Amino acid sequence: MTKSVIDQYKQYKRRRTGFLILLFFLLLLVGYYAFITGGSRLNFRDFIALFTGERNEMALQIFLNIRMPRILAAVLTGATLAMSGAIMQIILRNPLASPYTLGLSSSAAFGAALAIILFGAGSSVAKAGTVFYYDNPYVIAVFSFASSLIGLALILYISRLKRSSAEIIILAGIIIGSLFSAGISALQYIADKVQLSTLVFWTFGDLGRANWQRLLVVTVICLPVLIYLYLNRWNYKALRYGDEYAVSLGVNPVRIRRTALICCSLCTALVVSFFGVIAFVGLVVPHIVRACIGSNEEHLIPVTTVCGGLFLLFCDTLGRTLLSPVIVPVGIITSFVGVPIFLFLLLRNSFR
Repeated sequence: MTKSVIDQYKQYKRRRTGFLILLFFLLLLVGYYAFITGGSRLNFRDFIALFTGERNEMALQIFLNIRMPRILAAVLTGATLAMSGAIMQIILRNPLASPYTLGLSSSAAFGAALAIILFGAGSSVAKAGTVFYYDNPYVIAVFSFASSLIGLALILYISRLKRSSAEIIILAGIIIGSLFSAGISALQYIADKVQLSTLVFWTFGDLGRANWQRLLVVTVICLPVLIYLYLNRWNYKALRYGDEYAVSLGVNPVRIRRTALICCSLCTALVVSFFGVIAFVGLVVPHIVRACIGSNEEHLIPVTTVCGGLFLLFCDTLGRTLLSPVIVPVGIITSFVGVPIFLFLLLRNSFR
């Protein structure tokens, strides 16, 4: 009987490992398709020529300065949002927990609104009778990031007053998110048409803003944090069964929950401050993975991370090619794709 249980567990691990390998293969496949499609269509020969002495200079510039930063930004942003959502759902024991539903995206958008509307993070330029508004991306990113940290600090302060229980953190996130949403509405009311259109476009979420400088900042900060979160997966697994169970295993639930929430929030705030609000990745992707491989954190967290990168890269590629040459912001695509998937999982009662 013991041997049978061990064999079943080995078979279980092989299936999960095989699923992870399949996701990596799909990620490479979608990444290749994202490389060859766009306003300037390339082919397989152009791709191979990048690694030989016969490379085309135009294809090289498109690859290095436009498509490669965008592809890597999609993968890293999707992985960050998906892992953050999965860990938040585990430690808060709530299937609706995610960076978006906890109000972090609203607080980041409020910071962007402040930078654009009140502090002039941009300039109006008249050309041929048309007014163009050029936003300063780094000023907006700083304000957005700082606003997210303020939102996180308020959530942690409220939860600390009530002993940092999972329910209080979720309710505090909803309250703070509503407060910042009201602030955004107030700023939109006093904005002019150009400022309002700039703010609305920022809230869509757009990976077209990706470049090597932004990608470097996101990688240097997010990658170590994601590794840290993965190494603590067993502590999060203990929290999933309740605080009393975690304490019996020697885990401090308040400290672990607070540290994980801070790490997830910081990473989310950073990617949102650079690329705008991208909804449903942190909410839907963990549920997709649970429906496929179960809720074992040993496999759930890494598979969700890879699946998040694949999901966002697929949505961004779809947005670039669906109405080409018009590019649909990825935040719109993730909502259109995520809503039916979420409803399907809800009707199947797959939340567990």
